Amino acid sequence: TPKVPEVRDVTRIERIGAHSHIRGLGLDDALEPRQVSQGMVGQLSARRAAGVILEMIKEGKIAGRAVLIAGQPGTGKTAIAMGMAQALGPDTPFTAIAGSEIFSLEMSRTEALTQAFRRSIGVRIKEETEIIEGEVVEIQIDRPATGTGTKVGKLTLKTTEMETIYDLGAKMIEALSKEKVQAGNWGGNHRIRGVEAGIGVGDGLRGGGKEIKKLRREKVPVGIPSLFFGYSQTPELLLTPQTPNAGDTGEIKPEVREQINAKVAEWREEGKAEVIPGVLFIDEVHMLDIESFSFLNRALESDMAPVLIMATNRGITRIRGTAHRSPHGLPLDLLDRLLIIATAPYGDKETRQILKIRCEEEDVEMTEDAYAVLTRIGLETSLRYAMQLITAASLVARKRK
Repeated sequence: TPKVPEVRDVTRIERIGAHSHIRGLGLDDALEPRQVSQGMVGQLSARRAAGVILEMIKEGKIAGRAVLIAGQPGTGKTAIAMGMAQALGPDTPFTAIAGSEIFSLEMSRTEALTQAFRRSIGVRIKEETEIIEGEVVEIQIDRPATGTGTKVGKLTLKTTEMETIYDLGAKMIEALSKEKVQAGNWGGNHRIRGVEAGIGVGDGLRGGGKEIKKLRREKVPVGIPSLFFGYSQTPELLLTPQTPNAGDTGEIKPEVREQINAKVAEWREEGKAEVIPGVLFIDEVHMLDIESFSFLNRALESDMAPVLIMATNRGITRIRGTAHRSPHGLPLDLLDRLLIIATAPYGDKETRQILKIRCEEEDVEMTEDAYAVLTRIGLETSLRYAMQLITAASLVARKRK
């Protein structure tokens, strides 16, 4: 007999990263920062400034604004950027790259930056769809006798005015089974044109005596692809997905980009889509060279540009690719475009608080003496080094009982 392979459920492994404790910027409704909130500690003025920029991004009206977060290593620059990403929510595209990354790719530096820019702009695509609501009178799903092949099914919905039978597709059957829809349930939010969606299951609400809207048309969001990919999950709104098509370098032809831009512009005119400017975060921005800075200067002027957030831990340093020195290693004409958020080194109390949060994140219990020692190490060396010691020290302590 053939051996049946054992199938194991794929489980999501929660990994702890350097900034996995950050849940947002820790601001109240008036954009005032709380001392400790959402994993953020201290840096009150920097977080307040980030909150103002966040509001600007949410308004979505101003394209191509750029922000520089500057400060010593270990003062929470990346944490602020991550906090902004969390606060924006999953619908706002957020792309993070390191300045040195673009030199290791096979494609040209400007192409790598263009792709990062376009990944940071989303398109919320909407379409008109008919939605029917009613009481589920009967649901019948036929499974093939052989056990293989497609399931077929019928659904009868009743409203105050009519009773209709619908044929069900495989995905719809799956959605209905998942929601455990039975006769007597209230079925709403079912797109009858064949675009599969779940059916809202209520508490067996009956149609007797109540006026039930039998049909309505409305625009529903069907996907937020980025301009980099330029396609939606909906067949009616499908563009050609962008695949590397210029040798093996992964560079994308300008014609394909123009085709996507034209299609998006057409959808905007028809009210089918709206553009969501997201955020591009470039860490270690001093690692870019003069050509990349010239490209950024030009790219920020486009009306399709995302909000650009950069971070650097350099002071007056040489601009890469030139003999000139400038603040943060950025050319002055680009520096003039930036709002600068300065981060300051953490004090004694703040370092201790951050170490406490990290201990909770890494599931390590610590005595007060240990916190005092770690805080001292953090102040003498750096916060990053002290954070590295948490799990290592915990394992050594366990080994020594």
